[in-house]
Amino acid sequence: MNRIRTLTFPWVNAYLVPVKDGFILIDSGFALNRGKLMKGLQEEGCRPGNLNLIVVTHGDADHSGNAAYLRATYGAPIAMHAAEVEAVRRGNLFLSREPLSQGRRLLKPLMSLFGPRRRNRFTPDVLLQDGDRLEPYGLAATILHVPGHSAGSIGVLVDDGTFFSGDFLENRKKPSLATLLYDEDALRRSFERVKALKIDRVYPGHGGTFTMDEIQN
Repeated sequence: MNRIRTLTFPWVNAYLVPVKDGFILIDSGFALNRGKLMKGLQEEGCRPGNLNLIVVTHGDADHSGNAAYLRATYGAPIAMHAAEVEAVRRGNLFLSREPLSQGRRLLKPLMSLFGPRRRNRFTPDVLLQDGDRLEPYGLAATILHVPGHSAGSIGVLVDDGTFFSGDFLENRKKPSLATLLYDEDALRRSFERVKALKIDRVYPGHGGTFTMDEIQN
């Protein structure tokens, strides 16, 4: 694969992937990261007309916050899993995490900060599901549905073994499964499935890259 541009913001990553005839952006950072995001895109030659797709791995605002702006500015479609649609359309991340545990209900006022603000809400153009391929957008890659962090969390597995994991896998302090989750059983099932696949290197939503062998679970 050609050079991946990691766009590192406070607390979160986005990834600009060069593809045939343009780029694919995986996640977009908080809206407050917009200036740094736009600078990074411009430095790589990503401009209106050659951003082929914006993949949102899940609806939390640290991943979806700039998607609507980029669609309007770059003309690129937004793609995500159907289970995340209401969360980004209505600005309520809990809509992809129901039913909520008692602990999650107590955290709801705080976690509401991670829902997209009204001006950044959107309805996606493309609904992705497990097994979908991204060749129509220039990338030889497969979508993996990996629920656990949220109901519609997805990852992108490139044929060369590069895996963009969103928050399904993370590296906040060390490589691990998601530490913020709504369904531990679903997360474990997702991991058991994914660890059997040929993955060379993980590019997580939080922290630096790592290999699957580095995950202690």
